[in-house]
Amino acid sequence: MSRAFLIVMDSVGIGGAPDACRFFNAGLPDTGANTVGHIAQVHGLHMPVLDGLGLGAAVQLASGADAPGLDATPQGLWGAATETSPGKDTPSGHWEIAGVPVHWDWTYFPNRQPAFPPEVTERICQLAGTDGILGDCHASGTQVIDDFGAKHLRTGWPICYTSVDSVLQIAAHEEVFGLQRLIDLCRDLAPMLHRMRVGRVIARPFVGQPGEFRRTAHRRDFAMAAPGDTILEIAHKAGRATHAIGKIGDIFSHRGITHLHKGNGDAALAEHLVRLGQEAEPGSLTFANFVEFDTNFGHRRDVEGYARQLEWFDTVAGRFLATLRPGDLAIFTADHGNDPTWRGTDHTRERVPVLAHGAGARNVGLVGFSDIGASVLAHLGLPAPQHGASFL
Repeated sequence: MSRAFLIVMDSVGIGGAPDACRFFNAGLPDTGANTVGHIAQVHGLHMPVLDGLGLGAAVQLASGADAPGLDATPQGLWGAATETSPGKDTPSGHWEIAGVPVHWDWTYFPNRQPAFPPEVTERICQLAGTDGILGDCHASGTQVIDDFGAKHLRTGWPICYTSVDSVLQIAAHEEVFGLQRLIDLCRDLAPMLHRMRVGRVIARPFVGQPGEFRRTAHRRDFAMAAPGDTILEIAHKAGRATHAIGKIGDIFSHRGITHLHKGNGDAALAEHLVRLGQEAEPGSLTFANFVEFDTNFGHRRDVEGYARQLEWFDTVAGRFLATLRPGDLAIFTADHGNDPTWRGTDHTRERVPVLAHGAGARNVGLVGFSDIGASVLAHLGLPAPQHGASFL
């Protein structure tokens, strides 16, 4: 039985979303944002593996823009996917790729202090057993522990913050506050936030002393469950092994997942992907997310760092593809954009690449996010999800 691998390059958009005018950064629309295209124009890109599958051609198809350095004649299946869900966030993108579009608007906390309504703060204090919280604002996850970490050690109050995403994050010291206590706090808070249509509550543990705090790999996301059976659940119910690499387990509330593979950073996740290329069971589905494009470079508007990460990941893709067996399918895609040349710090509304190895060399044109998941299941000989049609 052949295998399927679905790899999400988090935020690696390619421009051209037809409804970008409805999404904003710093008060201005996302019209014209193009993550890969603009990085290539500023930096130039050398990505022979993914460009060989059709990355440069996909940028041109999606946006009409040329991407300097990405001019190979495609040797794989290639196209560009358009999202219908009314969001440019991680859950919306992943769920729709997995066959379950989102039909509601997420709740976002205002960029003011306090950011959280009194009933949320009261519930956090009740669960944590504290008289208050720290932060209560929009903040960078690394900056917020520098700003409030020392006071957290003195008071024991959790550090609570949000961002442009539909999320509430809680940072606490693993040893002083307690890792399990933090995880329990976030898990018990999540149902209230999910009822408010806040997509995720995230535990962000850290260690160290003032001046040298550092986050650990023990992050836990408590995401709202997708409102329908995803490709993971369909495959799992059919008796297939499913492997989740990186954030996939958290994004899908650990539903439909046989094996979870975590690591401290994308380099560690890359080793899981290469290993599963060698070892994953016949008929299995591997679903991976590589998040550092987004967290380390997109939100921080670091063009050079994003370019280096893309070129590094291209070498990972080459190592991984060399492990595949005849009949295997591998699809590389993304969940949204995050153009590091753009104004603001938010994600950008973009189309995403669809690049496949193991499905011949052809242009599938403009497809939907859900068509990606439908194609994965079609390759595995499994029933189609509720949304999407195979392009294989």
